[in-house]
Amino acid sequence: MNALTVTNHQIWDELAQLLAPIALNNLIEKHLESCNYTIRGYWDSNKFYEEIAFIHPIYAELISRSIGTNIINNHPTSHWMKLQFLLKADLSAGENNLVSDDGDDEIGELTLILDTNLKVIDENWLIDIESPFIVAQMQPDLQHSA
Repeated sequence: MNALTVTNHQIWDELAQLLAPIALNNLIEKHLESCNYTIRGYWDSNKFYEEIAFIHPIYAELISRSIGTNIINNHPTSHWMKLQFLLKADLSAGENNLVSDDGDDEIGELTLILDTNLKVIDENWLIDIESPFIVAQMQPDLQHSA
């Protein structure tokens, strides 16, 4: 029995052509600006952070892209595009001299799910809480506020 492989299938070229005219850098920049470079409500392991703010200019690199279709009762109901970005500190900005202990400028990842109109329908952040390029504010301990 031969295994089906689509490694060299034209669908990969078609996906690249589909995404080529979309200004992905502008799309991610507008998303970061719309949230004011701040994440509100973030879980890391068992810790909840009220707010995470990027304290250094950041930029994003596209690291993964995919398209898909939601199917209900064997009928396509909606199409979506998933874009995964690596978030990095823009060390060329030179606004301050922050440097990571290990020389790493990676802050985390952001995954955006877009509808066919390129509107964000879901997002998922994966942030390095130990990064010197962010400030993470934990939720105050409610047990001690009484």
